[in-house]
Amino acid sequence: MASRSLPRVLSGLREIAADYDAALCDVWGVLHNGRDAFLKAADAIRRFRAERGPVILLSNAPRLKDGVEAQFDRVGLKRDFYDGIVTSGAVARADLIRRSESRPLKLFYLGPPRDNPVFHGLDIRFASAAEAEMVFCTGPYDDETETPEDYRELLEVFKARGLAFLCANPDIIVQRGDKLVYCAGAIARLYEALGGCVIYYGKPYPAIFEYALAEARALSAVSKPLVIGDGIETDVKGANGLKLDALFIGGGIHNAEIREHPDALANLLEKSGVFAIGAMSELLW
Repeated sequence: MASRSLPRVLSGLREIAADYDAALCDVWGVLHNGRDAFLKAADAIRRFRAERGPVILLSNAPRLKDGVEAQFDRVGLKRDFYDGIVTSGAVARADLIRRSESRPLKLFYLGPPRDNPVFHGLDIRFASAAEAEMVFCTGPYDDETETPEDYRELLEVFKARGLAFLCANPDIIVQRGDKLVYCAGAIARLYEALGGCVIYYGKPYPAIFEYALAEARALSAVSKPLVIGDGIETDVKGANGLKLDALFIGGGIHNAEIREHPDALANLLEKSGVFAIGAMSELLW
């Protein structure tokens, strides 16, 4: 039996695929890094889908399915290896719809223009920090140059007004090419440290996994899904919370740490209080 601190190291997904009838697979860090497609990973998922069952991609992207697929097109990933895509942006949008049912919702929007489609068709009024009812964050305005500290003064204004901070991407950092960039989750953590109230959408929170499982079960009688991802605090922790098995991909945001320190994987998992059934440096069949 595998140790509770160290997962079984696999050479390929094929070694455990027969134990599962669906896969909930992370996107960024497993299938691409924002610049380069991981074609072997896509092929592994394609093989799993053909031989075992439905594949639902599960992303903390603060945008909708079409935005994720547009990025697939840019990096060179075909759209033939999955059955559905569930994003934190879609879960957040569903909540915005609920919140704006009775009247227009006045939001302060913190994020880049590329994420604006999450608001399309909603009864939303964008407002200043002094007038907004709540904050909706998809990430820094410029994640290539900014850090959470660049927003401290603005966050202090939000805190003074008692505004709830809706975080549409709980990720702290993500790997873009060979660079790590901050996500909305990093700004949300700072707001919490200042005493602010944060509402998170996406992994590791149960709602996004439940959305994904519902999509998979609409296609097949799923009884044992496998969660695949490179985020210990998002993918693996979320899987553990729902008592689902997780396969950890170490070549994503934790790649440098694991390569430099042989015991880093066990230490990372133990420190986070999570367990993965298996681990691979990259997703292969």
